[in-house]
Amino acid sequence: MTEALSRRGFLSRGAAAGVVLLGASDVLLTAPNAAAAPAAPGYGPLVPDPAGRLALPQGFRYSIVTEAGVTKLDSGEPTPSHHDGAGAFRGRAGGTTIVYNHEIRDPFATTPLPVPHRDGVTYDPGSAGGCTIVETDRDGNRVREYVGVAGTSTNCAGGITPWNTWLTCEETEDRAGAGGRTKDHGYVFEVDPFDMAANRDPQPIKALGRFSHEAVAVDPMRGDIILTEDASNPNGLLYRWAPPRGYRGRKGGLRALGPTDGDFGAMRCTDAAGAHVDDLSRAIEVGTTYDVKWVPVPDRDARTTSTRNQFGPAEITRGRKFEGAWWGDNGAYIVTSYAREESPVPHDGQVWFYDPRRSTLTLKLRFAPGGEFDGPDNITVSPWGGLILAEDGEGVQHLVAVTEGGEAFELARNQVVGDSEFAGPVYSHDRKVLFASIQTPGIMYAITGPWRNQR
Repeated sequence: MTEALSRRGFLSRGAAAGVVLLGASDVLLTAPNAAAAPAAPGYGPLVPDPAGRLALPQGFRYSIVTEAGVTKLDSGEPTPSHHDGAGAFRGRAGGTTIVYNHEIRDPFATTPLPVPHRDGVTYDPGSAGGCTIVETDRDGNRVREYVGVAGTSTNCAGGITPWNTWLTCEETEDRAGAGGRTKDHGYVFEVDPFDMAANRDPQPIKALGRFSHEAVAVDPMRGDIILTEDASNPNGLLYRWAPPRGYRGRKGGLRALGPTDGDFGAMRCTDAAGAHVDDLSRAIEVGTTYDVKWVPVPDRDARTTSTRNQFGPAEITRGRKFEGAWWGDNGAYIVTSYAREESPVPHDGQVWFYDPRRSTLTLKLRFAPGGEFDGPDNITVSPWGGLILAEDGEGVQHLVAVTEGGEAFELARNQVVGDSEFAGPVYSHDRKVLFASIQTPGIMYAITGPWRNQR
């Protein structure tokens, strides 16, 4: 089967142990005369919200954890705007502590709801982005919120570490002097959700490169870090940082690195015949597997040339809008959000799985152009089985759940005027609460209900 899926139109072709294999069905479940198809996955149809915020299945409910300009930080300022990627950690008294990004690129002086510049945790006084930390009780109710890092720019997604910190990624290449900025941007910063002293004097982790970072996934066994680049003209790259000899993954370990410590490389793929793959959009059949090698980046700090422009066409493999990344099933799930005329083959979204043991990249899911789902962005591995995708496409936006059997269903629909993207889906440690945000105007929800395994 070479054509992929639209909504509810993909099924499993099989499953390796612990790995979700997502493929296209021969007959869509929504097709006419599909009476023999199995019952639809998920929790039933979405029920419109009378409040005009969030449509959920029957039996589910939401509460608002943070809302830009409405809820307040401990320091008295309003919650910042532009909610984005998030990481959830086991908190106090059975609750959850969430670090989440604010993807603000505008200068601090002109931003209505910036991340407040708190003493000791501000990187660049000219920038308005950063992270806030919110604590909830065991039911997802808000307890408090405060600044984790400030003065960064365009904090998009990131990733959790095995030692319980959050790596926040700047999706920009802005230099000092641009838009009132006093320092270079395009870096990864580490935020500790439990030790504010560790967040003082924030420093970029230059060993992880300077480019339009989107997300990271940390290999808990090897210490490698997979990094996505959301960029165009030309399309972005997938990178891997491999630790130097003697490195130990722990709190403070990344901060202690020198700017060129560890191996930093860009992905190059070859197909089963050994031929170079120039762009991931060429894969149209779910199950396509490429061999991966990592090509050293000559200048990871991009002092004169962006990292993605430091290679010839045959040296690397590109992808349009490398977006979310999440570690699970002993590998990294990687999203490419869509491809249009800038890419060899159009699509409305792909999900890949990088297997570090085999050094392979396998296409797990593909949205064909014109389907009802499009533009997957943030991703998380669900503790109830399968994946959760945050949609950032055209028209109405959804949280899309994918079962371990490979079927998709709507988990939530944004009803807020403007159809802003979903962002930062993460579950509490006890699996009871799904936290997810709407980027604009900036709302974080705690979603609860009759969760069950989605196999």
